[in-house]
Amino acid sequence: MFFQQPAAQNPLGPFLMFPIILGIFYLIVLRPARKRQKKLQEMVDNLKTGDKIITTGGLLGTVVGLRGDRLQVRIAENVKVEISRNAVASMQESDAE
Repeated sequence: MFFQQPAAQNPLGPFLMFPIILGIFYLIVLRPARKRQKKLQEMVDNLKTGDKIITTGGLLGTVVGLRGDRLQVRIAENVKVEISRNAVASMQESDAE
């Protein structure tokens, strides 16, 4: 009987796979998350009076005042609340769209 010799394995193989896996993880997970965060921050920085927003808590309202890192939001007739800019999750879709 003939015995086959095992193929020689590259000792650097496992070390080369690690950067490849990290690169794929970056492209699939981290890059899109950063892009989304940057877009949200840009939207929050450009808020103005009259914009309709949705907060992270689920409140729907209209921006009626801006004060530094805080917003005054009308959530019902004669009901205004003050929230942090960080609490804004998104803009409401307009009815016309």
